[in-house]
Amino acid sequence: MSVELLRRLFTVEEYERMVQADILAIAERVELLNGEIVEMSPIGTRHAACVNRLNKLFLVQVRENALVSVQNPIRLSDRSQAQPDLALLQPRSDFYATAHPQPQDILLIVEVADTSADYDRQVKIPLYAQAGIIEVWLVDLVEQFLEVYRQPSANSYQYQQLHRNQQIFIQALPNLTISIDDILG
Repeated sequence: MSVELLRRLFTVEEYERMVQADILAIAERVELLNGEIVEMSPIGTRHAACVNRLNKLFLVQVRENALVSVQNPIRLSDRSQAQPDLALLQPRSDFYATAHPQPQDILLIVEVADTSADYDRQVKIPLYAQAGIIEVWLVDLVEQFLEVYRQPSANSYQYQQLHRNQQIFIQALPNLTISIDDILG
């Protein structure tokens, strides 16, 4: 006899109330994906260095054309609030003080993976496509390449893989180019 386990799925509002009530500590590395609270992978030194490199590159490149958001929440739907490694956001005078960015606010999401590449590809990137995020990059530190996801459909993107000695431009900011070598270090 098999027993079906019931799951309790949460909304973003319930998730945020758990943080406010200290049920989930702000310092905990969790995110809400498809109604489930998911523990995020610890950040290793290579991962942190890549995020720092990207942050510096983006700050120099985008200036006032976008806000650079590092490991901050974005609201994808009523049941998903992800925390990508970086996001480039539409500039807003309140710097998103009144609400977390939503899909229409996002120019680019970047996920950096040294242990989580498969999870990012199978879970997070399809969620970003479903939400209509226009561009997602996955920096694969193990394989040393950049995966570029553009033109979202129901749960997938058109895909391109870039390697060292190549350059990438940001679709929403096409005049800005970045070397893959600068991203990978």
